[in-house]
Amino acid sequence: RRRHRCKRGLLRCARPAGGREEAGRPIGSRRRDRRIPGFRRQSRRRLRGRGLVTETQRRKAADAWAFRTRVEHEAAARFSRLATEISRFDPLSPVPALMRRAAEDEHRHATLCAGLAAAYGTPATASANEVPIAPRALGARAAVLYEVVAACCITETESVATLTSLLAEEIDPGVEKVLRAIARDEVVHGRMGWAHLAREAARYDVSFLSSWIPEMLSGSVEETLFSHLDATPEDRDLLRHGVLPPSQKRTIFARTLEEVVVPGLEQFGIDGSPARAWLCARIR
Repeated sequence: RRRHRCKRGLLRCARPAGGREEAGRPIGSRRRDRRIPGFRRQSRRRLRGRGLVTETQRRKAADAWAFRTRVEHEAAARFSRLATEISRFDPLSPVPALMRRAAEDEHRHATLCAGLAAAYGTPATASANEVPIAPRALGARAAVLYEVVAACCITETESVATLTSLLAEEIDPGVEKVLRAIARDEVVHGRMGWAHLAREAARYDVSFLSSWIPEMLSGSVEETLFSHLDATPEDRDLLRHGVLPPSQKRTIFARTLEEVVVPGLEQFGIDGSPARAWLCARIR
């Protein structure tokens, strides 16, 4: 089926490019959605009465999209900052230009997510509290690499898996439109991280990152994702509105980590054992 072919293609594009210095290109069109006001009005009428039978369900969907709005704003600020920092020590790298474009993408994604949050009844704020996340023990260049691996190789790669899993489900047309627009860009955002890692690995030993991967993983997921494996009630009616059940979210995260992220890191001499141990400690 077309959706499943799309899922395989997106995940394939999100993988590291076999150790080659390859930043990747957007798939499909990069056309901007210029009909946001109309989209919001249509979505509000459709979403409030379609498939959400309780106020609690509507609030959960709204909160999820409002949260995603904040995440997109933070990603935009981070990519802009990292583009500047990479340019200082690697002026010939193609990655800063990709990151500046990615920052524009994330601002657009935030607008789309805010539109859905408003359609579900919760206006999203535009504030973002983006701060450097690398440990202070690392030098400036290593700290940038840490952030790029955490934000792109891990978070963006996991995001592609989540989005494409949602697109394989029966979801509301308005939500699907937003997910497809975001997914096209997230593939490129993941690959620009692998491209930067490839450039750095060609210059010096990046194996030091292995001990930091668990910290990156902890920072890339919600604190509750693995804390209540059996106790969290699940509402599959929310899936139609872009909200994954906790069990499905855990499965996607674990599978992508084991099948895409860890093998990708190992291509550059980064030991995957700490990452696997981190995961095993949470799903056993």
